[in-house]
Amino acid sequence: METKSQNKAFALYRLPLSAEIRLVCQKDCPPLVLNRISRLDGAEGFVLAPFRVTDEEPVVVIRGKSVPYQPGKTILPECHFGTADKTGKEGGESYDKDFRRFHKALSDGRFGKLVLARRLSLPSTEHLSPEHLFLEACRRYPRMMIALVSTEQSGTWLMATPETLLSGNGNTWHTMALAGTMQLTAQEQMSFDQPIGNGGKQPVWSEKNRAEQRLVADYLAKRLKQFSDNVIQQPTHTVRAGNLVHLRSDFTFTLPSTEKLGTLLESLHPTPAVCGLPKEEAQNFIIENESAPRQYYSGFMGPLCMDGQTHLYVALRCMRLFPQCHVLHSGGGLLKESIMENEWRETEQKMETMRLCIAASQT
Repeated sequence: METKSQNKAFALYRLPLSAEIRLVCQKDCPPLVLNRISRLDGAEGFVLAPFRVTDEEPVVVIRGKSVPYQPGKTILPECHFGTADKTGKEGGESYDKDFRRFHKALSDGRFGKLVLARRLSLPSTEHLSPEHLFLEACRRYPRMMIALVSTEQSGTWLMATPETLLSGNGNTWHTMALAGTMQLTAQEQMSFDQPIGNGGKQPVWSEKNRAEQRLVADYLAKRLKQFSDNVIQQPTHTVRAGNLVHLRSDFTFTLPSTEKLGTLLESLHPTPAVCGLPKEEAQNFIIENESAPRQYYSGFMGPLCMDGQTHLYVALRCMRLFPQCHVLHSGGGLLKESIMENEWRETEQKMETMRLCIAASQT
């Protein structure tokens, strides 16, 4: 099934370590709306997909042409804001209850891993321009994929994400297992950016973080081998994203054609980095037990087969924008060894990515 919207949609994005900002804008015809990720087979455009596809939160494909964006010269369409969801609960008390439910399920052996997410609404005393927030995110986070996406179906989202879901062109493709999180102090950030042997140091990771990362890497290796006979996994290493570091394993693989990218994406998403294991059971448990709906947080977005290139990223470090508030989302992976205070602190650290953009835009 596919339906059509009569309203304009746009995506403004900048790839990691790139100086170029691109704009995809669909003005004269509606975006494509899909009720399954596999229906992206053969599609082209900028994709925005939710954590779980529903009639209320479908896959949206903006099918305009990608053009260069110039700050101060390019005029963006008006954003779609919609109405803030009041049904979900927020705060430490609801997180405490969620954590206890999730941890019990892990301790009982029902799951190998679960990802618990939360949200935080920050009232806005003044209307902050989504465009200015996007540019501030670009300035602050050169290593991340930055995207501002606005559609009638999704509302308006700003994302600064370090995690590739799928990228490539022709028959050469890439994905990554990104899991485990540590915060760096200012001194540690300076040390991390120095070459090893010249004052640089690599963080020492806990076994819990290493185990979490291995679960994601093993999942991806098994899924990819269903689609490719040539999968190469690189050694795990530490990467920086803002003031946080993560464990990462890169995968390169070949595909016979690009006609089944939607089917591949449906197999990969959601990965254990944002969901859990077993996948389907974990996703159902999350939907039923998290206090606040994720919507497009922990989904994925980016250009699909545009100009022969695909750059799809997991929707992390993100917030939904409204005229009177900003709703921040973050989460963390839980194992049976997880401690609630540590996991809450990790979600706070991840929310700092968008908090800093808001604070800088208010000055």
